[in-house]
Amino acid sequence: MKYAHSLILILVLAAAANAEEAPPSMAAGSITLAGAHQLLDAAQSYAKAHAAPGAAIAIVDSAGNLVVLERLDGTFPAAPAVSTGKARTAVLFAKPTHALEDAVNTGRFTMVTLPEVTSFTPLKGGVPIVAGGRIVGAIGVSGAASADQDDEIAQAAVDAFTKTLAQADSVTHLDHTAVSAAFKSGAHLVRGPGYKVDASRRDGSGEAEVHTQDTDVFYVVSGHATFVTGGEMVDPHTTAPNEIRGTSIRNGTTQKLSAGDVVVVPSGVPHWFQTVAEPFDYFVVKSQS
Repeated sequence: MKYAHSLILILVLAAAANAEEAPPSMAAGSITLAGAHQLLDAAQSYAKAHAAPGAAIAIVDSAGNLVVLERLDGTFPAAPAVSTGKARTAVLFAKPTHALEDAVNTGRFTMVTLPEVTSFTPLKGGVPIVAGGRIVGAIGVSGAASADQDDEIAQAAVDAFTKTLAQADSVTHLDHTAVSAAFKSGAHLVRGPGYKVDASRRDGSGEAEVHTQDTDVFYVVSGHATFVTGGEMVDPHTTAPNEIRGTSIRNGTTQKLSAGDVVVVPSGVPHWFQTVAEPFDYFVVKSQS
């Protein structure tokens, strides 16, 4: 039962930290600025991973009002206006713009006479965002390698965003068997928007660490350790984006950790397990700032 009780506590801490640090993606049935930036990040990541030479990305709310517009390097001058038109068309017509382009191309030419106020842009690359069974906004992409790639970027971003929304609304239950097994290998337990929970085991001391974006919450399940925080990292070097390691810490604060202890290490604070009495098992919540 100790693992079950510990996991409940650590997930509560994660939820509380995440609630403070992650603004809601939706409000009053429409995408928020925070949600639009999540969608923008997904679109940019997909574009870069698939060698898009450039693109303009526009995100509108459920009424077609522009929330975010980003012009990536390498796209043509009119792309921002075209991407905005695609997004507005997708949300106001409640369907992807590739369907409207197909309708025009197959003979419904009168659609191009629609009033300018609708910002009608029947070109591939506009995709509505559906959440909770209703359209909450749309994204438009223009200026990638082709019309098909515009559409791919927009759809990939919406897919990633709606998956994140679904994960945020889901409930995760891990029984004691799964948690116990995770401690043996040091495994990820739960991942969500802005946080993750790991089951960690240490058999000895390690490198000093600094996470420039993550706040760490430790809950000690078993074992003893000498833990140093603050001070100055010795021989710092970057090992990954937003992650710095060092050989040790000088002039830090030393604390003795044992079962039941909780430690919160804010982003940017050096920390180091100086000594560990094995096995040392602990839950780790990483909450992104």
